[in-house]
Amino acid sequence: MITVHHLETSRSQRILWLLEELGQPYDLKVYKRHPVTKLAPAELKKVHPLGKSPVITDRGEVIAESGAILEYLVEQYGKQAPGEAARLVPAVGTPEHRQLRFWMHFAEGSLMNWLVMKLVFMSIPTQPMPFFVRPIARELCKKVQHKLIDPNVGSALAFIEDHLGRHTWFAGEHITLADFQMSFAVSALMSRANAAGSHPNLAAYIKRMESRPAYQRALAKGGPVVMG
Repeated sequence: MITVHHLETSRSQRILWLLEELGQPYDLKVYKRHPVTKLAPAELKKVHPLGKSPVITDRGEVIAESGAILEYLVEQYGKQAPGEAARLVPAVGTPEHRQLRFWMHFAEGSLMNWLVMKLVFMSIPTQPMPFFVRPIARELCKKVQHKLIDPNVGSALAFIEDHLGRHTWFAGEHITLADFQMSFAVSALMSRANAAGSHPNLAAYIKRMESRPAYQRALAKGGPVVMG
């Protein structure tokens, strides 16, 4: 039996969604973030030395990293999955497969770097510090966001918005593994960039994603996707 070690409001939500789409049974172990630091508990290091989530255990193996877990689950359980869940990886050499590969890497290699930086620089001024330092920290964080982070987030938003104006799902007209890998990133993007009003294609994509019964089941079990 697969065990998903799930940290609340984290990337591991996309693992739950995939398992629900595959119709694959699993045990869910939920870990709470520290109420102040929002970091993962040290308990996760007993599962994997990095102490991060997502991580799964299956057939005596411990598997970490979102992309590696998604690929493992499809390789092991995809063929016997019902309906379109059995075709989450397009044939190698097709344009759809090249799109899949691009978005699998883009999610963590490009997009999430800037979104994590944005979250960090938004939170720094709210941390405990001497009162005379706070205005300096606030101004510095504002400048970093304005000059460095926001332009890169904006470029990613425009790129995704254009792509989703021409494709129903990230790799084409059918849902693929790329959509699971991108799911956390687009939810975080919508949350941190206030993008819904000016990016209707992205908003419509998220609505399609969130309306899927398997996604809703994963949400019910795992809780909110991103921190409020």
